[in-house]
Amino acid sequence: MTRTDGYLLDNRQTEAAERFDAFADLFDPTTFRHLTALGVGPGWRCWEVGAGGTSVVSWLAKKVGRTGRVVATDIDTSRVVPAARPPVEVRVHDVGAHEPPGEDFDLVHARLVLVHVPDRERALRSMVTSLRPGGRILVEDADPALQPLSCPDQHGPEQQLANRLRNGFRQLLADRGADLAFGRRLPRLLRDAGLSRVQADAYFPLTSPACAALELATIRQIRDQLVTAGLATDQEIDRHLANVASGSLDLTTAPMISAWGRKA
Repeated sequence: MTRTDGYLLDNRQTEAAERFDAFADLFDPTTFRHLTALGVGPGWRCWEVGAGGTSVVSWLAKKVGRTGRVVATDIDTSRVVPAARPPVEVRVHDVGAHEPPGEDFDLVHARLVLVHVPDRERALRSMVTSLRPGGRILVEDADPALQPLSCPDQHGPEQQLANRLRNGFRQLLADRGADLAFGRRLPRLLRDAGLSRVQADAYFPLTSPACAALELATIRQIRDQLVTAGLATDQEIDRHLANVASGSLDLTTAPMISAWGRKA
């Protein structure tokens, strides 16, 4: 995942911080539940792939303590730099192109990352290679093709407009190489990589303030691309943003599938 590959949601844009906050509100409870169940604790060596924001990195740092290590990587580390103090080490790294930033990790975690990586299966193999024997991996990714609607209850023109813009967003992602059905493949890919005790579940919020916040930030961030591609007009986008701000829409996100396993 490099900028020359046309990554749609640049971390340097103003709306990126709002998106990371919304992701934390929506998905941190699920992520932390899984990480806790995997046993993350003092002294663990962890690799947080595509860290983006700081919420997961900071949580891991507290869990592993002074005797542990958290390597946080991304192609753009500007948002995660505030967490860069022991036991956290921040590195610029492209998981789809570079070798792992170490080996013998007790845990490797990636959330909403691999779906955007052109060579995502190579990236996953790299993540597995970096684990120590018995190490754990948790990969969490969206599956927009599994549930493509912004408003599943499409009962009026406001919901229809929201779903049309969501379809435009999906088209922009696909045009840039995102795999919109990647999440459902994670359990099989983990087994194919030789992992044992593979399990998975999915989190699908139907409506929440964080869903609305994520929608506002995302549409503002991709506005120019939607208009340039002829997928929406400025007037339609303004109307949709006003509809979201009014609180009258039951907005959802694509299901986030969490899959985990252990290296033999």
